[in-house]
Parts: sequence; C-alpha cells; structure tokens
Amino acid sequence: GSKCPPHPFPTVDVPDHAHYIIGSVILIVGITGVIGNALVIYVFCRSRTLRTAGNMFVVNLAVADFFMSLTQSPVFFTASLHRRWVFGERSCELYAFCGALFGICSMMTLTAIAGDRCLAITQPLAVVGRVSRCKAGLVLAVLWLYSLGWSLPPFFGWSAYVPEGLQTSCSWDYMTFTPSVRAYTILLFIFVFFIPLGIIASCYFGIFQAIRAAGKEIQELNCGETHKVYERMQNEWKMVKVALLVILLFVISWSPYSVVALTATAGYSHLLTPYMNSVPAVIAKASAIHNPIIYAITHPKYRAAIARYIPVLRLILRVKEKDLRSSFSCSSVSSRPNGRWGKTRLSSASDSDSCWTESEADGSSYWKYINFVSYSLHNLDHNNFLFSFFVYILTVALKYLRIKILKMYEFHCSRFSEIALYI
Repeated sequence: GSKCPPHPFPTVDVPDHAHYIIGSVILIVGITGVIGNALVIYVFCRSRTLRTAGNMFVVNLAVADFFMSLTQSPVFFTASLHRRWVFGERSCELYAFCGALFGICSMMTLTAIAGDRCLAITQPLAVVGRVSRCKAGLVLAVLWLYSLGWSLPPFFGWSAYVPEGLQTSCSWDYMTFTPSVRAYTILLFIFVFFIPLGIIASCYFGIFQAIRAAGKEIQELNCGETHKVYERMQNEWKMVKVALLVILLFVISWSPYSVVALTATAGYSHLLTPYMNSVPAVIAKASAIHNPIIYAITHPKYRAAIARYIPVLRLILRVKEKDLRSSFSCSSVSSRPNGRWGKTRLSSASDSDSCWTESEADGSSYWKYINFVSYSLHNLDHNNFLFSFFVYILTVALKYLRIKILKMYEFHCSRFSEIALYI
C-alpha cells in the first residue's frame, strides 16, 4: 500500500507531558494577560485622574500586551495539546507576525515612556503645554509603523516565519545559517532591542541625576513650602520607579530568548535543544502580564480607580476607603471637558500621588476653580444654567484675588518658585 505523506510540521521527540506543562503555563499567562491588560485599558480610559497625554503610552503598552496574549496563548495552548503545529503554514506566518508586531511595539512603547518621563523631569519648561494628546497619538502612530516595518520583511523573503522549539509555536527564522537570515536577525536586535535599551538607560540616568540635583537645591532653601514640593518630587520619582520596574521585567523576560536567537545567529544552533528554544519563548510571552500586575501592586491611583469602578476587586487590592475618597476628590478637579485625555499636570508624564496641576507648580491653584466651572457647564443641563453662571462669576473673583496674593507670594519667595518650576 501507499505510504502516508509526512506531516508538514512533524513532532519533536519529547515526552508528552512536556507539551502539556508548557501548554498549561502559556494558558495561564494568556488568561492573566488578557484580563489584566483589559483592566488597565478600561481603568486608564475611565478614570479622569489617569487621562493624561503621558498615560496614553501606558494604555498603548496595555493594548500591545493584550493582543499579544490574545493572539499567542490560545494558539500555543491548542498546538501543545496536539504536540505539533496543526494550523497550517499561513497561520504559522500570521501567528509569528502578530508576536513580532506586538512584541516590538511593546519595546518601542517602553522607550517612549522612558523618554516622556525623562523630559518631564529634566526639562519641564520645554514640555509644559506642548505635549498634548494629539502629539502623543502621533508618536504612537510612528511607533506602530516602525514595529510594522520590522515585522513585514519575512513575508517578502528577508528571513521567514517558521515553527520553532517543540514545533508548537512559530517565530522568525533565526536557526538557518545564511547571510540573509543572519542579517535580518542582527539588524532586528540592534534596532528594536539594543538601541531602545540604550535610550532607556540614558533616560533613567538623566532622571536620576536631575532628581538628585533638585533634591540638593531644595534642601538648601528656607521657604515654608519646601517640604511640600520635596514630597511632590518624591511622588514623581515613585512613578518613575514603577515604569523602570516594568521596563526591567520586560528586558529580563526577553533576554533568554535573545540569547538563544543570537547564539543560533553566531553559528552555534547545534548547541540548542527544543527545550532551549521553547522555554525562553514562553518566558518572553509572559512579559505581557507584568504591566497590569505591577500597576495593581504599586500604583495608588490605579488601585483606587479599580476599586471605584470594579467594586468586587476592592477587597482583593485592599484599597482603603480614605484612599478611594482622596482619589475621587482629585479626579473632580483634574480633568477638562475638551477631550478624553486632559493635560492637567506639570507634564504629560507626571502621575504622582498628589493632585498636582500645572498651575500649582508655580504657586497658583486657580485652575482648580476654572476646571470645576468647565466641568459644571459641561455636565449641567439648561435648567441649572443660572447656578453655573453664578459659579462662573464667583470663580472670576477668586481668580483675581488669587493673582493678587500670588504677586505677594512671589515677591517673598521668588527663588523657591523658580526651583519649583524645574521639579
């Protein structure tokens, strides 16, 4: 009789339980990534205190991680149950393309977050009022196009998307030792891993230097508001450390996979076993769950927003009632009705625990009243117009009085005000 043609994607000679264990891990990662990143997207879009231009990068990171989990984990899990790739060649290419696109976009977004926070702290006067949601959206569009540009070449003959490891997932071909494949792999790592990593390191070094210098200057001042501004600076640094932790975990997750790919590119692919290819791939895909977990643990406003909009999670996150009220009071004065993503802080990246607006940085808080009036006029119906008009008149009077007080304040504490602008 005729023999059956060989399967286009053969199995690897490993115990069945190895496939099942890896499949179970990737399923847990996928469920966690989809739910966790969906929560990040929902909360950051819903909460007024989190709708800043800088936080658009955080949401974009969650979007990339969400689709990474959604497109990779179910397919990887199903293939692991069958112990081979069962979806065909085109599906393999599409699967690998999605993994490359969303993975590269995550790295580029982390680079943008580092750059945004660096500008916010080292050059606050250069970005105040200039970093809008439109400009942030333009940066994100460039990031997606850049990621797309590095994900498409395997479709046109520069390298290829093929099964890897235990033959239950697909990636770009880094095992074939040809000039074309090696060139793509080397350039890919240079432009989407090492250069962004260098930019991130430079940004955080600049942030550290700026905060240390500002701290020394503040300690030398004798103005009564020094302690308050120092606390604001510390809160800003706290949020910077959260972003740094996200970046470090992302780099750590992708490092084993990078070592494997570069080892094969260097001509030592014979040293790599199927396990050495598959396990780092799983660790890399697990990077999609770091962002929501870190924010749920360390970000006070994110925790409070989850507790407010999803009460069932309040006990899990252990959010106190006073923190919930504090977050709500900040949100009532920190948004403007001229868009979903307001510009209410000293910079687009400022996301500290305090409710700090642009005007508070130079000693003035009359924007709080203007924000309140705008919010009232936007939400009240025509029957309440007289009340809104009364609030408007009162606001103008308070604004005028506030300006007079500020002139006296700046006269007695001009040096402090100058330093505060740079924090």
